[in-house]
Amino acid sequence: MAKITIAGRPNTGKSTLFNALSGTRDALVHDRPGVTRDTIRGTLSARPDCELCDTAGLEREKNGIAADSTNMAIDAIAASNAVLFVVDGRTGLLPEDMDWARMVRRKTRAPVLLLVNKSESGRRLGDVHEFYKLGFGEPVLISAEHKTGFDAIYEFIDKNVPVTTPVAEAEHRIKIAVLGQPNVGKSTLVNRVLGENRQIVKDEPGVTRDTVKIPVKFYGRDILLMDTAGLRRKSNVRDDVETLSALKSLDAIDRADAVILVVDATRDIENQALGIAARVYDAGKILCVALNKWDLVEPEMRDEKLLKLKHHFTNSFHQIIKPMILAISAERGTGVQNMFKRIYEQCDISNATAPTSLINKIIGELVASRQPPMSRLKRPMKIKFASQTGHHPMRITINVGGASDIPESYTRYLRRGLANALKWEHLPITIEYKKADNPFD
Repeated sequence: MAKITIAGRPNTGKSTLFNALSGTRDALVHDRPGVTRDTIRGTLSARPDCELCDTAGLEREKNGIAADSTNMAIDAIAASNAVLFVVDGRTGLLPEDMDWARMVRRKTRAPVLLLVNKSESGRRLGDVHEFYKLGFGEPVLISAEHKTGFDAIYEFIDKNVPVTTPVAEAEHRIKIAVLGQPNVGKSTLVNRVLGENRQIVKDEPGVTRDTVKIPVKFYGRDILLMDTAGLRRKSNVRDDVETLSALKSLDAIDRADAVILVVDATRDIENQALGIAARVYDAGKILCVALNKWDLVEPEMRDEKLLKLKHHFTNSFHQIIKPMILAISAERGTGVQNMFKRIYEQCDISNATAPTSLINKIIGELVASRQPPMSRLKRPMKIKFASQTGHHPMRITINVGGASDIPESYTRYLRRGLANALKWEHLPITIEYKKADNPFD
């Protein structure tokens, strides 16, 4: 797949352009410079055979996150088939633009299109002709925010990037979101799966800001990994960029088939982690709690810690019978393959439909073993028919006659019995009751 990279110094509108060209909101957009850190990848909506890359703003820093982001952006430029070099038409040509233009010419022989962004108002533009000094030919005036001037972009791409048959998206690609609080090792886990340092990793919270989607084949299956920003308590969030990052992280839950909730095994489980788990269960998604940094836990403390955590989750969430809690070390790679194997198994189970005859047999045996309680009106509940009516969560609809106010305690009894019989212990299950029609009405 041909690669087209959007590059330039910070705050020139690269992420806005990425969202406009890809037809998504995948890139985090904010007026503050330096918001983008990792390289965001998507597909050019007008050319599905082209991969579009949004890179971090190019900066002169020699150390820290800004330096790592710039190095990743330079790597993306070097691997590109075409480059969209974005400058700010309002500020005019800056020395940094000249420096990075020289870098682009050194790193790639790919064709470069010079885009003068924020050109919606001619009165606010500087001297456009000075941009010729960058050596990329005639500057193209665009407005990424208002989507004007894009015809020249499409003409440039069609002229310089031959059309190829787009690579078909792998069927049944499992979408797995990696969530957790800041600095628990989410990006380290993603890099471990990828086998390369694709995501920036620092021993400090808040490094990842965007939700980065990365297709990869791991342990025999095609998956889409979603590395998300760390989630903190609302009371601790003082920054609107972090708020936007958190919203994107929570949005990843709805897009995922399964969620890996990474927690730091060296610390006690916090209410914030339980809150994330609740969102996952409420969304009907498969949840795997990854106890990261397990190698740092004292061996004599491991059994007690694991039992305590499983007890905590079991008591906190009635819609799950047996939480999937696995110990791993993302740094060393131990337990990672086994964790994904377990997730794949649960995804396969969650996509299957149990035979209606089997569900009715299980329900019948459960009712025979423990009769439902009488209703407030002293009327018995009569179960007529049961069937599976949904996935994600697994939904069982039971047609009943008589009582309609079935207590939650009996519903939990039926849920547990169904989960044990159908091997749904790790899956969210909901049971709905439907009043059976009276044939004499």
